[in-house]
Amino acid sequence: MIDVAISPELRCAAPHYRGAFIEAQVENMPTSPELWQEISTICDWLREEYDTTSLKERPGIRATRAAYRAAGKDPSRYRPACEQLCRRVLQGKALYSISTLVDVGNAISMRSGYMVGVLDRDKIVGNRLSLGIGRPEEAYEGIGRGPLNIAFMPVFRDEVGAVATPTSDHVRTQCGPDTKHVLVIINGYDGNEASLHDAADYARGLLERFAQAQDVVWQMV
Repeated sequence: MIDVAISPELRCAAPHYRGAFIEAQVENMPTSPELWQEISTICDWLREEYDTTSLKERPGIRATRAAYRAAGKDPSRYRPACEQLCRRVLQGKALYSISTLVDVGNAISMRSGYMVGVLDRDKIVGNRLSLGIGRPEEAYEGIGRGPLNIAFMPVFRDEVGAVATPTSDHVRTQCGPDTKHVLVIINGYDGNEASLHDAADYARGLLERFAQAQDVVWQMV
């Protein structure tokens, strides 16, 4: 299981942060109709419960936005990924199916309100991740976003550099058809352990049902 360290600077910006980290051997494939139906059901629930204004008050989103502001980042200009995804649903825009692992991550995020990273574990260099704050001019290429300014944004780093932020994962560690070992990160900036446990249990179930997950292990940090 990967080792995770939380830096003092991140603790200062987000003192209640807790994260669930799930590793599993998996098969990545095109998204099944059953998984897409799961996502559609979550989208229907979102439309019933929230609008684009009240969405910001979901505990996980509100706490992540607060962490951005405390670290020095504008959360309305660099929206956390869960907020981006849910806003898209609430605005009546279509979601696009990418792959089982990516869509599992989206389902976990929309259901829980937490920012979820889905990384190819074999592309992470070393056996340690450190969660800190992005530095000015720190190079980062977000998935589907190109170069991303991660200065003053929460960021996970491996031995080489940044691999994930709440706004976008890095292309270096993104999952593809050849991904066999996944690391799912569920970021609970609100520190609600019960909600985080529920999200982790849901994630494990999705991975087992749709990605043939084996050797699933997880920890809370």
